[in-house]
Amino acid sequence: MCRWFDSAPGHQDSRKRHLRVAFLHSKAPMQTLPSCPQCQSAYTYEDGAGQYVCPECAHEWPVQAAAASDSVRVYKDASGNILQDGDTVTVIKDLKPKGSGGVIKQGTKVKNIRLVDADHDIDCKIDGFGAMSLKTEFVRKA
Repeated sequence: MCRWFDSAPGHQDSRKRHLRVAFLHSKAPMQTLPSCPQCQSAYTYEDGAGQYVCPECAHEWPVQAAAASDSVRVYKDASGNILQDGDTVTVIKDLKPKGSGGVIKQGTKVKNIRLVDADHDIDCKIDGFGAMSLKTEFVRKA
């Protein structure tokens, strides 16, 4: 706590109010830094040489490369074909969904896929199974 020792009684309150307002206006918004491209750590920082550094895996990359990597993500299937929302894909491997007793057989067609940026790349509905999330490495564009 800060105390002011001035002779004028009303002078103390105006100084405290002025300091409080100046402090509130001096706070700049926090800058958001990209997460590490190698280990996905959120604790990256920028050093003085124009590079980002990850303290967890010690990976360093230039600031310009981080700006270029923020562009649109390209989703590719197991064969390297580019996927888009609404495409029809075919499952290339038997998949056992977690929490389900059934198996999604190889060759099952999945229509009207939706691409998402999550731990799984595709959200879709499969007949007999309902809503499902798939990875692009297990499908091929039909």
